[in-house]
Amino acid sequence: MRHERFPDDGNAHLASSEARAVWNALLPRRGRAALRLAIAGGAATTELAAVTMTGLACELIYHLVSYERQPDLGPSLAVGLFLGLFVVLPNAARNAYSIENYLARAPHLRQTTNLWVAAWAVVLVLGFLTKTTGDHSRAAALATFLAGLPVLVITRFATVTLVRRLITLRSDSARRIHLIGYEDDVASFYATHDTAALGLRVIGVSTLRDAPPGAEPEARRSQLAEDLDLSVSVVRFLRPDDVFVLVPWAEVEDLEACVDAFLRVPVALHLRPGRVMDRFSDVRLGRVGLLTGINVGRAALTPLEIAAKRSFDIAVASFALVALSPLLALIALLIRLDSRGPSLFRQKRYGFNQEAFWVFKFRSMRAEADAAFRQATRGDDRITRIGRILRRTNLDELPQLLNVIRGDMSLVGPRPHAVAHDRSFERRIALYARRHNVRPGITGWAQVNGLRGETLTDADMQRRVEHDLFYIDNWSLWFDLRILVMTVVARSAFKNAY
Repeated sequence: MRHERFPDDGNAHLASSEARAVWNALLPRRGRAALRLAIAGGAATTELAAVTMTGLACELIYHLVSYERQPDLGPSLAVGLFLGLFVVLPNAARNAYSIENYLARAPHLRQTTNLWVAAWAVVLVLGFLTKTTGDHSRAAALATFLAGLPVLVITRFATVTLVRRLITLRSDSARRIHLIGYEDDVASFYATHDTAALGLRVIGVSTLRDAPPGAEPEARRSQLAEDLDLSVSVVRFLRPDDVFVLVPWAEVEDLEACVDAFLRVPVALHLRPGRVMDRFSDVRLGRVGLLTGINVGRAALTPLEIAAKRSFDIAVASFALVALSPLLALIALLIRLDSRGPSLFRQKRYGFNQEAFWVFKFRSMRAEADAAFRQATRGDDRITRIGRILRRTNLDELPQLLNVIRGDMSLVGPRPHAVAHDRSFERRIALYARRHNVRPGITGWAQVNGLRGETLTDADMQRRVEHDLFYIDNWSLWFDLRILVMTVVARSAFKNAY
């Protein structure tokens, strides 16, 4: 068995002072828990102060502008503190102020937005029940609601940025971990994880010996027991915060031996799943009834989220169809005048759960009877003069508002590809078919980031799919609204449009 990250006989040439420095760097220092608690407490206090000060500032500005006098800020201070506590306490309960959460690529924007809206809902309900809503200015309350979220988001991202810059491998606040596994498993761990970026510090690695070829089971178990006894001794001495067992789950007997050995040590013990789990970014233990399993993918949207998204789609699409009806009629007329053929073009696409539907678009190419599908390319001679303008401005997609009303599509979601593309890429790109777990959209996260147009290689489509899956895993109404705004104003949304 081989151990790393601490002095051994090979370091005998070190002077005693140098050796002590190495040991001091590896052994836990006093006050680490207090430092981590101080960082979490400081982050929570900063958010509480941000919410409270925003409420006070809005109340003060409103009264100075409207009444030219300074108000009694006592009630506003109480409401601000109340709001702040409803933001901070749930965050503290789910460990949102931990260093690990700041270093992880957590969906801070979505969580902060949802929590802010929920906090306001609670405050409004309590105000109604206690008949105190009339004691506060509606204008100041609305200003606090609108200004508070950006302030809270900016505060959270500033804290995240600061923590990520301050936490280093030598920082006392970095979590200290010890690894144990066979040599290939340890090498795979280092190849797939940047421990420094995760705020982790590997203070020791215990590599288990492979059994000699043809070794008897009893000899193999005896060798493993020796390795584990030595490793446990090392862990007791180094006192890491966590031990990660990297033995594959397929090696049931070895894995159980490792678990039994380290359950006797006062550390947090973690099992490293097989390599198949590396494909998934959000793996958690879940229960369905009384059955326990490893959840590698959540349902795309909950019933409540589906209802909210559908209501939003119908409301916006209906308004857009009415408001844009003169523009739609003008475009249809220009297409008929520019070239022969119908104004609208329809093509079969795969939608939710890979159910086929007919997607509507303004015709931007010359009509060709029974022509085989061929993806549009830059400088394609089939594109008409009006069609080129429509494609560059995304106006050719407007008839898909009808698909939204019919329920075939959503305003925002993964863009539906031609059936031929779907069938081809589904066989070559992992998780491609997962795009169909939600309704396709008129616009999407990939499109507003410039990932549209011709896909010359699998890598082009892979980047598009990665953005689509990010959207599915991080959906919120605010995210939809952001994408809709970017579709209109962001330059990247018009990139590669031809």
